[in-house]
Amino acid sequence: MTDNKAIWVKTGYEIFALSGWEGLKVEPLARKVGKNKSSFYHYFADLELFVDELLIHHIEQSYMIAEKEQHAKNINPELINILVDHKTDVLFNRQLRIHRAHKSLSAALEKSNKIAGNAFVALWARDLNLNLSQRQLESIFELALENFYLQVNAENLNHQWLSDYFAHLRKIVLNFV
Repeated sequence: MTDNKAIWVKTGYEIFALSGWEGLKVEPLARKVGKNKSSFYHYFADLELFVDELLIHHIEQSYMIAEKEQHAKNINPELINILVDHKTDVLFNRQLRIHRAHKSLSAALEKSNKIAGNAFVALWARDLNLNLSQRQLESIFELALENFYLQVNAENLNHQWLSDYFAHLRKIVLNFV
């Protein structure tokens, strides 16, 4: 990807992460990038193709996060550091959940969750010392993930909130099992 095309994708990715579909308008995006609208259309025939590029970028980021999760030894502080370092990716995934009625976004969400989720479930089970079947772990994780994305936002996605969130989640899960 050329540097010029990459800046469009990086900026669009950040805008979508914070504002979802509503923020993806070519003219404001062009202003933020510091280029004219014709530059956008030079790289992307339309907004739909641009969103496809954003989804490809998100899947690449999901693989990167999963690799880091595989090397993490605990939730706090290692996983929390990963999530804070990848704040934009977490918020982008949140927008995918919000807008999952769109077929392409739903497919990207499912793929992203599978990539990063599998590594997270393994870390979570290890960190909590849970002795559950894989199916049970995945079911609890699915509920926890839904709850996480209902609460997380750009303001609270930080070390303190995540630490408190995971401590509370640990308590709930240990009481449940």
